[in-house]
Amino acid sequence: MSEVRKIHLGPAPCAVDLGDGSERGEYVNQDYILERLGRPHRAINLMYCYYPLDKGWPQRASKAHAHDNLTDVWDYPYDDYFPYGGGIGGSLAGEPFTFMRDVRRHGQDVCLTLTIDPFVDDEHIVAIAKDMAKFGRVTLRINHEATGNWFSFNKRASYEQVAAFFVRCCEIIHREAKNCQVVLCLDGCKDASEEKMLMEDIFTEAAKAADIVSVDRYMALHWGWPVDIAEPGGTTFSRSKVTDIYEMAKKSYQRYIVMNDGVIKPMVMSELNADGDVTGPYDQADMFYEFCELLKNDSQRWLSGFTMYQFRDRGRLGLEIESPNNPEVGIEQPLMATYKKIISDEFFSPVQTEGESVALPQTLRWGGAEDADGLAIPLHLTSTPVFFEAYFDGELAEENLMLCVNNRWFYKAPGVTCVDLSGAFFNAPLLAPTDMLLTIYAPPATGENDPSQGEDWQINYYRTISSLPRIRIHYKPIL
Repeated sequence: MSEVRKIHLGPAPCAVDLGDGSERGEYVNQDYILERLGRPHRAINLMYCYYPLDKGWPQRASKAHAHDNLTDVWDYPYDDYFPYGGGIGGSLAGEPFTFMRDVRRHGQDVCLTLTIDPFVDDEHIVAIAKDMAKFGRVTLRINHEATGNWFSFNKRASYEQVAAFFVRCCEIIHREAKNCQVVLCLDGCKDASEEKMLMEDIFTEAAKAADIVSVDRYMALHWGWPVDIAEPGGTTFSRSKVTDIYEMAKKSYQRYIVMNDGVIKPMVMSELNADGDVTGPYDQADMFYEFCELLKNDSQRWLSGFTMYQFRDRGRLGLEIESPNNPEVGIEQPLMATYKKIISDEFFSPVQTEGESVALPQTLRWGGAEDADGLAIPLHLTSTPVFFEAYFDGELAEENLMLCVNNRWFYKAPGVTCVDLSGAFFNAPLLAPTDMLLTIYAPPATGENDPSQGEDWQINYYRTISSLPRIRIHYKPIL
């Protein structure tokens, strides 16, 4: 082990985010997801609703308004997402904040999808904005799929009112939460040949107010889940050509530029998958891979990132299916292996840029999953190690760290004194002596930024590291 160097973590050519929990599945902890996928995501999308003026709130709609004649998953007075526990009269002690802290401890940013009653007063939006203050570079997706007709905010307000409410939310959040970017998610173009996207004129001012623009796209979807089963001849599901979905999304990107008077804003696909209820598990994986190959081979880098919907699902829209016997158990689908192959590709991976040699102590900066400064320890490995461990002594043992070696990421929680890095080589053995880096970053241990750290505390977190881990490497069994 030689001198330590600076390392910078920057954005991927196309970022990957991951949905974790929704009306279709429970939240899965980030330790499990990191172990299964081998790398963190840029952001984890958490889906919640806020209808504080409704009868039954803050219970989940399917509990507060349970009934036997359910016709679809949205057949409740308000959206059946998890209730947002903040806002007026709320608390940061519960959901989604416990999960937001988990996400950020593991070196990822938070994307909070939040459906909101469009008739709440400004004070409610101010309270939500202030809730976000300590959670770093949050993206807030408000009233997504806004040109649809299934969410409660669309059922109780006109599209003009929904658009005006989004603009009002942007104004308040930009004033009250400098660390937040707001995402506008419309249905976009339904056909690549369309001159304009659906309700483009109504939502033009919303597009101008947003920081990020978005569409959700499913290459196949069973929207009748869980009320019915997709069978031949049914009418509650559909399947499209992958190329058609790709071109519709790209056309939506082009129309967003027009809506913004030529200004190019980051474009994301906030939900992307093919429903295994329709395609079966093998075509599902093939379709997702085909879409990602189209992205890689497109010379126009129009998409800044997409969100895989989702990690674990009670239906067939996840990398795992939730076990009907135990919701804490996931049943891996063929899509998992395909997705792991996709996110290991350089095109979808964050870029680590090596810098100059430095002496300890060093202050590390965690801005977010696309902007962080860490340390790099150069290593020379003569062959695939049998044992490869990092030991953390003294104050270093209390640090919260993300580690990466051989393109495999590991998490070290405060109090952990040894991390076994051997798994970085289980599926990627060395074929010859190799030089590589062990990189170290320090996201906030509490999952929150520290107001005492200076004027930029809402967007940056700092941690001073005074020592390096001890590395134990053996190339042969002990006996």
